[in-house]
Amino acid sequence: MITMQHVCKTYKVSKRDAGFSSAFKALFHKEYEYIHALDDVSFTISDGEMVGYIGPNGAGKSSTIKILSGILTPEQGTCLVNGMTPWKNRIAYVKNIGVVFGQRTQLWWDVPVMDSFELLKEIYRIDTPSYRRTLTELTEMLGLSSLLQMPVRQLSLGQRMRCEIAASLLHDPEILFLDEPTIGLDAVSKLAVRDFIKKRNQEKNTTVILTTHDMQDIEALTDRVILIGKGSILLDGTIEDIKTGFESTEEALAAFYRSHHI
Repeated sequence: MITMQHVCKTYKVSKRDAGFSSAFKALFHKEYEYIHALDDVSFTISDGEMVGYIGPNGAGKSSTIKILSGILTPEQGTCLVNGMTPWKNRIAYVKNIGVVFGQRTQLWWDVPVMDSFELLKEIYRIDTPSYRRTLTELTEMLGLSSLLQMPVRQLSLGQRMRCEIAASLLHDPEILFLDEPTIGLDAVSKLAVRDFIKKRNQEKNTTVILTTHDMQDIEALTDRVILIGKGSILLDGTIEDIKTGFESTEEALAAFYRSHHI
């Protein structure tokens, strides 16, 4: 069970005009602005749910995922994931979650994929029989057998994302956070990733939170969507709640954004 209650997160960002004189002035007098990434965010996600967490750029999606994964600490509010606060007791907490950031990697760039997997085995303290069993399962389901001995830098984007997803699941987590997992993938790779995520949810009852701008991913994988804009929850329902009166999900979403001035 995931519960967020009245969570707020604010960033303090320095600002200045362009040019040398402005840069010189900033050495002695800095100006700041405060960006409210999350403003009183509350929601609950049950075990085994697959939820699309969507919104425009800068809406607060990644900040939410980072709080849920224990990377960030909010100024206000509470967050409980399976009875634990993510940013406290992180060693115990991260054993139960897997995280995939589409624009970042958890694999070591210049070594074979298998070496990264072996290191993750030691980091998560996975016993050898469980590791081998899970690795065999992931290798078969994601088609990784020809990739394990290749350096990560030699993989295509689609190949690397399949390896990233496998890396996030080696320790068999109960919850999977996916932040843009199909960004830049071709149609074949997208379908493979979607099929795997669905199968994982059905067979393991893995809770999945998916953030993406690809509405086809959302429609294919989730029954529930939480839409965030300007740091606040604007809708908690289904894709059909957004699509009312529109044939295209993208058009409906764009109209929804315009109606809320975001």
